[in-house]
Amino acid sequence: MQKTAVVLAIIGLIAGCSSAPVKEQPKAVAEPARTVQTPPPKANPNVSTQPIEKPRIVADPLNDPNSPLAKRSIYYEFDKSDIKDEYKSLIRAHAGYLSTHRDTKVRVEGNCDERGSREYNLALGQRRADSVKSAMKLLGVADNQVETVSWGEEKPKAQGHDESAWAQNRRSDIVYDKAH
Repeated sequence: MQKTAVVLAIIGLIAGCSSAPVKEQPKAVAEPARTVQTPPPKANPNVSTQPIEKPRIVADPLNDPNSPLAKRSIYYEFDKSDIKDEYKSLIRAHAGYLSTHRDTKVRVEGNCDERGSREYNLALGQRRADSVKSAMKLLGVADNQVETVSWGEEKPKAQGHDESAWAQNRRSDIVYDKAH
């Protein structure tokens, strides 16, 4: 009897541990997504609805070919150092720039054509450079911002022995210090 009770207990235990087949539940079908429309946000009077403009890059006027500062030569009549009216606005533009950029320095280089002695041309080139410096000083440029030098006939812009070449060589050039 004891054996029978043990066998029945074991059978009951086994029967209690076995599981009954589970019926599968039908899978839930997802509902199609609903589109919810929300009204547009109310305009905020403190926020601009204009497109944002890209910031403009301001080019250095000394390197801008469209700037009057890109022109740096003043031309003269034969044997003259007087500044022609057509170049006064050019000198005024450079003087304006120098007046607002006090740490910038220029060298005005006086040049001549090949006619005349070496000594004469050096003196004439100096008068031409000095005339530009004087005009700039009258327009507010500090004396220490402008240096002058004469090259005489040593640095021709044009090669040749005719009026066309000579006209290009009778000039003063405004040369900006590369450190600025």
